[in-house]
Amino acid sequence: MTSVMVALPEPRAGELAAELEAEDVRVVAVVRPDAPIDLAPGIEAIVVPATRSVLTSALISACDRAGVRIVTLGGAETRLLGRLGLAAALPADAAGWQVVAALNAESPILSSPRSTEHHRVIAVWGPQGAPGRSTISIQLAVELSRAGRGTALVDADSVAPSLALLLGLSDDSPGIAAACRRAELGGLDAAELTRLATTISTSAGDIEVLPGINRPGRWPELSATRMRETLRACREWIEDTVVDVGAAFDADDEVMSDLAGPRRHAATSATLQEADAVIAVASADPVGISRFLRDHAELRRLASPSPVLVVVNQVRPGPLGIDARGQVRRTLERFAGITDVAFVPFDRRASDAALLHARPIADVAPRSSVAAAVRRLASSLAPEGADAATGGSSRGSSPVVRRLRSALAAREA
Repeated sequence: MTSVMVALPEPRAGELAAELEAEDVRVVAVVRPDAPIDLAPGIEAIVVPATRSVLTSALISACDRAGVRIVTLGGAETRLLGRLGLAAALPADAAGWQVVAALNAESPILSSPRSTEHHRVIAVWGPQGAPGRSTISIQLAVELSRAGRGTALVDADSVAPSLALLLGLSDDSPGIAAACRRAELGGLDAAELTRLATTISTSAGDIEVLPGINRPGRWPELSATRMRETLRACREWIEDTVVDVGAAFDADDEVMSDLAGPRRHAATSATLQEADAVIAVASADPVGISRFLRDHAELRRLASPSPVLVVVNQVRPGPLGIDARGQVRRTLERFAGITDVAFVPFDRRASDAALLHARPIADVAPRSSVAAAVRRLASSLAPEGADAATGGSSRGSSPVVRRLRSALAAREA
């Protein structure tokens, strides 16, 4: 006889319990879904509503440890069920015999899996000097989500991680370090990544976040092998994974005598090598452009053959004169042969509001020129064949965008 716990609102809970008893199923307990759920020994399944408030990471983990199957009622959260790896929900008014049929099914009907054909890892890199790569990473994730893409944001900066601070998250959450440990043990999959991630709600939809390490001294936990396995698992988990990486590469570690030891910047190098596309962020000032040019050749070597899109951030007339964009274009073309450049303007008021409220700029200043520029950048990263919104601008069909899409399509092929 199957032992089941029913965690539904009354009066439906009592009605379903009676129907299950009539079907020769032992109902161990009937509890409210908002009450703490204690999985007593011997329980084989639990019936709960298919809602975010009930299907918490704590409940999923407890059921996994105890080997308890989860049967959900109500089909409003089909995307959530797919991310958790749960079977498709039964109707909210499902009868007892339907629950029994789901419990007895040898192969439960799962939510339709998403195709991984256009699942990508997008690395966001920038040189030393705070060019704004974390801000661009957050905004890019928001705009990719707005375009209908399932999006995750990963902080792989092993020197100065900042995504948790910028988004108001606890730096004690498991995040990328826990994911890397699970990857090394071979236990990292989509369901585990969902449990480790923190979901934030934005104006564009939910984004999954894997915060970075909470102390720079923990950098050995982000080894190259672990990062590669974690990013490969992310491709199976979600459509777009935006990874914020550190400024330094691993090349300078090769001079160490301990060549077999861990590399200080292995997470950055591994991510750039594994990424399907790289967003290279430079600050629009003489020092920022100089630092960018110094590291650009090594960046291209690590990222090849993935496309690299150069984004010049914080563009303003002050440091470069009236024709700031023209100055930057001519400098990049002359010293690095870079002709395809995207520009993100400087918006002090919007940036300050985002820092004050620990929210993406698009949430606190939706009409900001920064949000509009990153939205165009996200549209240029749309997979081949997808309808990319250009916000009324012709930039979506520019030569820069067409070349980048072609490079991404070639990478996916």
